[in-house]
Amino acid sequence: MKKRIFPILLCLVFSLIAASPVGAQDSAQLTLRLNRDFGYGGFGNDIQGLFSMEIRNPPDNLVRVEFTIDGELIAEDSEAPFKIQFSTDSYSLGEHVLTAMGYTTDGQSIPSNTFTMQFVSAEAGWQAAGKIVGPILGIVLVVILASFITTFLAGKKQAAIPPGTPRNYGLKGGTICPKCSRPYAFKFMSLNMGPFHKLDRCPNCGRWGLFRRRSLDELRAAEAAEVSSVQEFEPAASEEEKLRKELEDSRYQNQ
Repeated sequence: MKKRIFPILLCLVFSLIAASPVGAQDSAQLTLRLNRDFGYGGFGNDIQGLFSMEIRNPPDNLVRVEFTIDGELIAEDSEAPFKIQFSTDSYSLGEHVLTAMGYTTDGQSIPSNTFTMQFVSAEAGWQAAGKIVGPILGIVLVVILASFITTFLAGKKQAAIPPGTPRNYGLKGGTICPKCSRPYAFKFMSLNMGPFHKLDRCPNCGRWGLFRRRSLDELRAAEAAEVSSVQEFEPAASEEEKLRKELEDSRYQNQ
């Protein structure tokens, strides 16, 4: 009997220790976030510009938060969201420690995690940003140039499509050329020029321009308009041709 009771008592002791208020208070910590509002915050701990410190997911009984840099109070906030803003230019260059301390309705003090950041000058920040953005911008320009060249080389006139022939416009959709009024599908390498236009070349007439993507109903209507356009501008038969046709018809009628 004693052997059975001992393990039960041991489990109860560990449960009480884990649920005790002292243990919960020791493990409590505010979650401090450092946000870049304007400026440089690149790889590593170098920052420059306008930043804010914010408490994420605060406990319900949190009533006040003190924000400090190098142990000195810079601001406090007594309303959610608990957040303050500061500029690195207001402090000396070099390493600084950022942290916060929260206070609850029952008198507890809850510390936050700590950030150790390197405040750098504006010139150093822009130079570091240029080292990161420069190569990325170069890659983007190369991709745009390659896309333009590919589109130009592939933009020759295509074989004539009979008027009214239904097209397959694919995932990129299609447009209607304002010069020849004929619909066509955008090529895979067409360049996006904003949310609604693409730089492309009409495969029917060879015109370059910014073309707006059209709906499928508009494209089908343009296909149908091709047929009526051809019939409207089809050259009328001359008087000589009409007379020749009448003579041929009368010849077969007199036989």
